[in-house]
Amino acid sequence: MFNIGMAELIVVLLVAFLIVGPKDLPKVAKWIARQVKTIRKFVREVKKETGWDDIAKEFKDTKEDIAQTFKDADVTKDIQGAAREIEKEIKDIKKDVEA
Repeated sequence: MFNIGMAELIVVLLVAFLIVGPKDLPKVAKWIARQVKTIRKFVREVKKETGWDDIAKEFKDTKEDIAQTFKDADVTKDIQGAAREIEKEIKDIKKDVEA
């Protein structure tokens, strides 16, 4: 989510330990956890009310449909197969002409 590595996490915890102190650190951690939970709940409600999840799902489905359509419309294999058949026929004709 925040893309924080182990070194950055240790620095943050060390700074928090020095600023808040060992006595109040658990209280601060609980308060931060509650605030994060409240923010996540708010974001979920906003997404639900605005229909953002539905819109995102619709875009994803549309993207998959378009990708499948392009995959179905790809005629490369058919063209390659026809080219092989033509080359085979040309070789056969060359053999007949040479004979």
